[in-house]
Amino acid sequence: MENSEENNEINATTTATTKSNVEKTELESKLKLKKKLKLKKKLEKETEKADKRGVCYLSRIPPHMDHVKLRQLLSQFGDIQRIFLAPQDSNARVQYKRARASQNQAYSEGWVEFANKCVAKRVANMLNGEQIGGRKRSSFYYDLWNIKYLSKFKWDDLTEELAFKRATREQKVAIELSAAKKERDFYVSKVDQARASNAIEERIKKKQKVQQDSLQVEKVIRHFPQTKPINANAKGSKTELSDDFLDGVFGGL
Repeated sequence: MENSEENNEINATTTATTKSNVEKTELESKLKLKKKLKLKKKLEKETEKADKRGVCYLSRIPPHMDHVKLRQLLSQFGDIQRIFLAPQDSNARVQYKRARASQNQAYSEGWVEFANKCVAKRVANMLNGEQIGGRKRSSFYYDLWNIKYLSKFKWDDLTEELAFKRATREQKVAIELSAAKKERDFYVSKVDQARASNAIEERIKKKQKVQQDSLQVEKVIRHFPQTKPINANAKGSKTELSDDFLDGVFGGL
Protein backbone atom coordinates (compact mmCIF):
# COMPACT_ATOMS: atom_id res chain seq x y z
CA MET A 1 0.00 0.00 0.00
CA GLU A 2 2.79 2.38 0.90
CA ASN A 3 4.53 1.73 -2.45
CA SER A 4 1.33 2.44 -4.36
CA GLU A 5 0.85 5.72 -2.49
CA GLU A 6 4.43 6.77 -3.23
CA ASN A 7 3.98 5.93 -6.91
CA ASN A 8 0.81 8.01 -7.03
CA GLU A 9 2.60 10.96 -5.46
CA ILE A 10 5.47 10.64 -7.96
CA ASN A 11 3.03 10.49 -10.87
CA ALA A 12 1.20 13.52 -9.55
CA THR A 13 4.42 15.54 -9.29
CA THR A 14 5.54 14.50 -12.77
CA THR A 15 2.19 15.46 -14.29
CA ALA A 16 2.33 18.79 -12.48
CA THR A 17 5.86 19.51 -13.75
CA THR A 18 4.89 18.51 -17.29
CA LYS A 19 1.82 20.78 -17.12
CA SER A 20 3.95 23.66 -15.88
CA ASN A 21 6.49 23.08 -18.67
CA VAL A 22 3.74 22.98 -21.26
CA GLU A 23 2.24 26.17 -19.90
CA LYS A 24 5.66 27.87 -20.01
CA THR A 25 6.22 26.82 -23.61
CA GLU A 26 2.74 28.04 -24.53
CA LEU A 27 3.38 31.39 -22.86
CA GLU A 28 6.74 31.75 -24.60
CA SER A 29 5.18 30.93 -27.97
CA LYS A 30 2.39 33.46 -27.32
CA LEU A 31 4.93 36.14 -26.38
CA LYS A 32 6.93 35.41 -29.53
CA LEU A 33 3.78 35.70 -31.63
CA LYS A 34 2.90 39.01 -29.98
CA LYS A 35 6.40 40.34 -30.65
CA LYS A 36 6.19 39.25 -34.27
CA LEU A 37 2.83 40.92 -34.67
CA LYS A 38 4.14 44.13 -33.12
CA LEU A 39 7.14 44.10 -35.45
CA LYS A 40 4.87 43.49 -38.43
CA LYS A 41 2.65 46.39 -37.42
CA LYS A 42 5.67 48.65 -36.99
CA LEU A 43 7.02 47.60 -40.36
CA GLU A 44 3.66 48.19 -41.98
CA LYS A 45 3.47 51.65 -40.43
CA GLU A 46 7.02 52.42 -41.56
CA THR A 47 6.26 51.23 -45.08
CA GLU A 48 3.12 53.37 -45.14
CA LYS A 49 5.12 56.35 -43.98
CA ALA A 50 7.84 55.58 -46.50
CA ASP A 51 5.26 55.37 -49.27
CA LYS A 52 4.02 58.81 -48.31
CA ARG A 53 7.51 60.32 -48.34
CA GLY A 54 9.11 62.00 -51.33
CA VAL A 55 12.72 62.56 -52.30
CA CYS A 56 14.16 65.60 -54.08
CA TYR A 57 17.53 65.64 -55.83
CA LEU A 58 19.90 68.62 -55.80
CA SER A 59 22.33 68.46 -58.71
CA ARG A 60 24.50 71.25 -57.29
CA ILE A 61 25.35 72.28 -53.75
CA PRO A 62 26.60 75.88 -53.45
CA PRO A 63 29.92 76.50 -51.68
CA HIS A 64 29.84 76.86 -47.88
CA MET A 65 26.49 75.06 -47.67
CA ASP A 66 26.08 71.98 -45.47
CA HIS A 67 23.16 69.83 -44.32
CA VAL A 68 22.36 72.14 -41.40
CA LYS A 69 21.96 75.24 -43.58
CA LEU A 70 20.10 73.26 -46.20
CA ARG A 71 17.64 72.00 -43.58
CA GLN A 72 17.13 75.54 -42.29
CA LEU A 73 16.31 76.76 -45.81
CA LEU A 74 13.99 73.93 -46.85
CA SER A 75 12.26 73.16 -43.54
CA GLN A 76 10.13 76.29 -43.92
CA PHE A 77 8.37 74.61 -46.87
CA GLY A 78 7.67 71.26 -45.22
CA ASP A 79 8.76 68.59 -42.77
CA ILE A 80 12.14 67.12 -43.70
CA GLN A 81 13.13 63.61 -42.62
CA ARG A 82 16.64 62.94 -43.92
CA ILE A 83 19.35 64.75 -45.89
CA PHE A 84 22.39 63.30 -47.57
CA LEU A 85 25.12 65.35 -49.26
CA ALA A 86 27.77 63.64 -51.36
CA PRO A 87 31.26 65.10 -50.83
CA GLN A 88 33.29 66.21 -53.80
CA ASP A 89 36.09 64.12 -55.25
CA SER A 90 39.59 64.75 -53.95
CA ASN A 91 40.80 66.30 -57.25
CA ALA A 92 37.86 68.66 -57.49
CA ARG A 93 38.24 69.58 -53.85
CA VAL A 94 41.91 70.45 -54.33
CA GLN A 95 41.04 72.67 -57.31
CA TYR A 96 38.28 74.33 -55.28
CA LYS A 97 40.67 75.03 -52.41
CA ARG A 98 43.22 76.52 -54.77
CA ALA A 99 40.59 78.73 -56.37
CA ARG A 100 38.93 79.98 -53.18
CA ALA A 101 41.38 79.05 -50.44
CA SER A 102 38.58 77.55 -48.33
CA GLN A 103 38.99 74.81 -45.73
CA ASN A 104 35.28 73.88 -45.52
CA GLN A 105 33.88 70.61 -46.79
CA ALA A 106 32.54 70.94 -50.33
CA TYR A 107 29.65 68.84 -51.66
CA SER A 108 28.78 67.96 -55.23
CA GLU A 109 25.15 66.77 -54.98
CA GLY A 110 22.48 65.99 -52.40
CA TRP A 111 19.18 64.28 -51.63
CA VAL A 112 16.41 65.58 -49.37
CA GLU A 113 13.57 63.41 -48.06
CA PHE A 114 10.29 65.16 -47.26
CA ALA A 115 7.61 63.60 -45.05
CA ASN A 116 5.01 64.15 -47.79
CA LYS A 117 5.63 63.50 -51.45
CA CYS A 118 3.15 66.16 -52.48
CA VAL A 119 5.13 68.76 -50.52
CA ALA A 120 8.38 67.53 -52.09
CA LYS A 121 6.90 67.80 -55.58
CA ARG A 122 5.54 71.29 -54.89
CA VAL A 123 8.86 72.48 -53.42
CA ALA A 124 10.82 71.18 -56.42
CA ASN A 125 8.48 72.85 -58.91
CA MET A 126 8.48 76.10 -56.95
CA LEU A 127 12.18 76.47 -56.21
CA ASN A 128 13.90 75.03 -59.27
CA GLY A 129 15.79 77.81 -61.05
CA GLU A 130 14.97 80.39 -58.38
CA GLN A 131 17.40 82.40 -56.31
CA ILE A 132 18.31 80.78 -52.99
CA GLY A 133 18.13 84.06 -51.10
CA GLY A 134 18.11 84.07 -47.33
CA ARG A 135 20.48 86.46 -45.65
CA LYS A 136 22.32 88.82 -47.93
CA ARG A 137 25.55 88.24 -46.07
CA SER A 138 25.49 84.53 -46.93
CA SER A 139 27.87 83.38 -49.64
CA PHE A 140 25.11 81.50 -51.51
CA TYR A 141 22.56 84.33 -51.52
CA TYR A 142 22.74 84.82 -55.30
CA ASP A 143 23.03 81.12 -56.18
CA LEU A 144 20.15 79.30 -57.85
CA TRP A 145 18.30 76.17 -56.78
CA ASN A 146 18.92 73.10 -58.92
CA ILE A 147 16.31 70.80 -57.44
CA LYS A 148 14.18 68.05 -58.95
CA TYR A 149 11.51 65.73 -57.57
CA LEU A 150 12.29 62.01 -58.06
CA SER A 151 9.06 60.15 -58.67
CA LYS A 152 8.85 56.54 -57.45
CA PHE A 153 12.22 56.96 -55.75
CA LYS A 154 12.66 55.91 -52.13
CA TRP A 155 15.40 56.46 -49.60
CA ASP A 156 16.18 52.72 -49.63
CA ASP A 157 17.05 53.03 -53.31
CA LEU A 158 19.57 55.71 -52.38
CA THR A 159 21.13 53.59 -49.64
CA GLU A 160 21.36 50.63 -52.01
CA GLU A 161 22.96 52.80 -54.69
CA LEU A 162 25.45 54.24 -52.19
CA ALA A 163 26.27 50.75 -50.90
CA PHE A 164 26.81 49.56 -54.47
CA LYS A 165 29.07 52.53 -55.23
CA ARG A 166 31.02 51.95 -52.04
CA ALA A 167 31.44 48.26 -52.86
CA THR A 168 32.59 49.02 -56.41
CA ARG A 169 34.99 51.67 -55.08
CA GLU A 170 36.43 49.25 -52.53
CA GLN A 171 36.75 46.57 -55.21
CA LYS A 172 38.51 49.01 -57.52
CA VAL A 173 40.87 50.07 -54.75
CA ALA A 174 41.58 46.42 -53.93
CA ILE A 175 42.36 45.69 -57.60
CA GLU A 176 44.65 48.73 -57.82
CA LEU A 177 46.40 47.73 -54.60
CA SER A 178 46.91 44.17 -55.84
CA ALA A 179 48.30 45.46 -59.15
CA ALA A 180 50.63 47.85 -57.32
CA LYS A 181 51.74 45.03 -55.04
CA LYS A 182 52.47 42.81 -58.04
CA GLU A 183 54.51 45.57 -59.66
CA ARG A 184 56.41 46.15 -56.43
CA ASP A 185 57.11 42.42 -56.01
CA PHE A 186 58.24 42.19 -59.65
CA TYR A 187 60.54 45.19 -59.20
CA VAL A 188 61.95 43.81 -55.95
CA SER A 189 62.55 40.41 -57.55
CA LYS A 190 64.36 42.04 -60.47
CA VAL A 191 66.49 44.09 -58.08
CA ASP A 192 67.36 40.95 -56.13
CA GLN A 193 68.24 39.12 -59.36
CA ALA A 194 70.46 42.03 -60.46
CA ARG A 195 72.20 42.06 -57.09
CA ALA A 196 72.73 38.30 -57.22
CA SER A 197 74.11 38.45 -60.76
CA ASN A 198 76.42 41.33 -59.81
CA ALA A 199 77.67 39.39 -56.80
CA ILE A 200 78.32 36.33 -58.98
CA GLU A 201 80.22 38.44 -61.50
CA GLU A 202 82.30 40.01 -58.74
CA ARG A 203 83.16 36.59 -57.30
CA ILE A 204 84.16 35.31 -60.76
CA LYS A 205 86.38 38.37 -61.30
CA LYS A 206 88.01 37.86 -57.93
CA LYS A 207 88.70 34.19 -58.71
CA GLN A 208 90.17 35.08 -62.11
CA LYS A 209 92.36 37.73 -60.52
CA VAL A 210 93.60 35.30 -57.88
CA GLN A 211 94.38 32.71 -60.55
CA GLN A 212 96.26 35.24 -62.66
CA ASP A 213 98.26 36.38 -59.65
CA SER A 214 99.19 32.79 -58.79
CA LEU A 215 100.24 32.02 -62.36
CA GLN A 216 102.32 35.13 -62.77
CA VAL A 217 105.83 34.28 -61.45
CA GLU A 218 108.45 36.90 -61.30
CA LYS A 219 111.18 36.43 -63.91
CA VAL A 220 114.56 35.72 -62.25
CA ILE A 221 117.59 37.04 -64.14
CA ARG A 222 120.66 34.98 -63.35
CA HIS A 223 124.17 36.25 -64.12
CA PHE A 224 126.79 33.58 -64.92
CA PRO A 225 130.52 34.47 -65.18
CA GLN A 226 131.74 33.99 -68.68
CA THR A 227 135.22 33.91 -70.16
CA LYS A 228 136.12 36.58 -72.53
CA PRO A 229 135.99 35.56 -76.16
CA ILE A 230 139.22 34.90 -78.04
CA ASN A 231 139.96 37.38 -80.71
CA ALA A 232 140.83 36.36 -84.25
CA ASN A 233 144.37 37.72 -84.00
CA ALA A 234 145.06 35.78 -80.81
CA LYS A 235 147.42 33.43 -82.72
CA GLY A 236 149.77 36.25 -83.62
CA SER A 237 150.07 37.23 -79.99
CA LYS A 238 151.02 33.67 -78.87
CA THR A 239 154.73 32.82 -78.59
CA GLU A 240 155.76 30.21 -81.13
CA LEU A 241 158.44 27.53 -80.44
CA SER A 242 161.47 27.58 -82.62
CA ASP A 243 162.37 24.73 -84.94
CA ASP A 244 165.77 24.19 -83.33
CA PHE A 245 164.15 23.66 -80.00
CA LEU A 246 161.83 21.14 -81.40
CA ASP A 247 164.55 19.26 -83.26
CA GLY A 248 166.52 19.11 -80.09
CA VAL A 249 163.59 17.70 -78.17
CA PHE A 250 162.35 15.22 -80.70
CA GLY A 251 165.78 14.42 -82.18
CA GLY A 252 167.00 12.90 -79.03
CA LEU A 253 164.30 10.22 -79.27
